[in-house]
Amino acid sequence: MSNFVASRSVPFVTRVAGRHAKDILARDRARAQKIAQGINPHGPAAFHELRRRRHGHHGHGSGGVDVTDAGVTYTASVGVGSPATQYTLLIDTGHSNTWVGADQAYTRTSTSKSTGQSVNVSYGSGSFSGTEYTDTVTISDALVIEKQSIGVASTAQGFQGVDGILGIGPADLTDGTVSGNQLVPTVTDNLFAQGTIENDSIGIFYQPTTESGALNGELTFGSVDTTKCVGDVSFVPITSTQPASMYWGIDQDVSYGSDGTSLLSGSAGIVDTGTTLLLLATDAFQAYQQATGATLDNETGLLTLTDAQFKELKSLFFTIGGTSFELTANAQIWPRALNSTIGGEEGKIYLVASDLGSQSGQGLDFINGFAFLQRFYSVYDTGNSQVGLATTPFTDAETN
Repeated sequence: MSNFVASRSVPFVTRVAGRHAKDILARDRARAQKIAQGINPHGPAAFHELRRRRHGHHGHGSGGVDVTDAGVTYTASVGVGSPATQYTLLIDTGHSNTWVGADQAYTRTSTSKSTGQSVNVSYGSGSFSGTEYTDTVTISDALVIEKQSIGVASTAQGFQGVDGILGIGPADLTDGTVSGNQLVPTVTDNLFAQGTIENDSIGIFYQPTTESGALNGELTFGSVDTTKCVGDVSFVPITSTQPASMYWGIDQDVSYGSDGTSLLSGSAGIVDTGTTLLLLATDAFQAYQQATGATLDNETGLLTLTDAQFKELKSLFFTIGGTSFELTANAQIWPRALNSTIGGEEGKIYLVASDLGSQSGQGLDFINGFAFLQRFYSVYDTGNSQVGLATTPFTDAETN
C-alpha cells in the first residue's frame, strides 16, 4: 500500500445523530440487532459474494444497515459541475450511488449531461428517486472525476440537512438502481480507471474534538496517510465467524488493566464507523462495570464514575492480530465539554462502553464504534479483505 499523497484526502465533519444519550444508545443497539441478523451486509466478503451472484440481484431492499440508521454520520463538501457547486454530502461506505438534490438543488453547468435514465435507491429509513446525469465531480484538488454518474433527486426522504450522498462502496451495489439495470461506475471505480488511486481501500483519521460540527476527520482514498500514524498499520484478515464476517469483522481479545482482567477472548465482532459507542456483549460489559465500579445513570443510560473512581480507571487493551491497542482512561469517557449534547450533567463523567444487548459467543461480541475508532487510524481494505489499525498522535490525548 502506497504512502500518503496529500491531495487524495478529503476532510469531513463528524456528527452524532442522537440528541440524547438514550437515543444514541437506542440507535446503536438497533443497528447492532440488524447486524446480528445479517441484514444488508456491507463488508468485503459480502461485496465479493454479491459480485459472484450479481445477476440474481435487483436493487436495494429497505431496512438495511446503512447511513440512515447510523448513530454517527460524516459529511464532506464535494464539488459538482464546472464551475463547481459545493454540496454537503453524507459519506456512505455501504452504498455506491452518488447523488445530490436533497436540500440544495442541482445546478446544471456546461459539464452536466442527462442520460435520460431514472435512478431509485432505498435506504434503511430513507430513499431518493430522480434522473441520472454525468458530470464533473471534485472531491479534492487531485480527486477530480470527469463524466461521473450522479443521481439528481426529484424526491428524497430522510436526508434533512444534507444535499445527498457520496457513495464509496463497490459498483456491484449499484445493480438495479438505474433503469436499464446496468452497473454504474462509482466514484472509486473512476478514480481507479484514471490511475488516480491504485488500491481499493480507504483510510480514516479522526482528531478528537470537544466541539460539535467541527472539521475533525480525514478520508484518504487508495492509500495510507502515514503522517497521521504513529508506527506501522497492523492489518488483520476479516474474521471467518458469522455474522461479523459479512461486515468489517475482526477477532480480538479485550482486557481491563495491565494485570489482564479478561473481558473477551478470541471473540468476533466488527469495527463500525456508524456506531457511536463501544458496545460489549452483556457478560463482558457486566465484567467491565464490576471492574471499574461504575454505576448505571438512569437519566442517560450510560455508566458513570465519580472523580475518585476516574482517577483509578485503568486502560482497556484490545489485542488484534497479535498487536495490543490501548484505550486509555481518558478515551473511555464522553468528552465532558459535550455533556450537554447528550442530556448529561455538566462535569459528570460518563463512560462510552455500553451493553450490546446480547451474550458473547454469538458471532457479534463487540462493536468498536466511533468512540474507539477516533483514537486510531483505521483502514478498510476491500481488495485484500482486511482491516488495518494504527495509533495516532491522539491515541493518548487527554481532551475528554
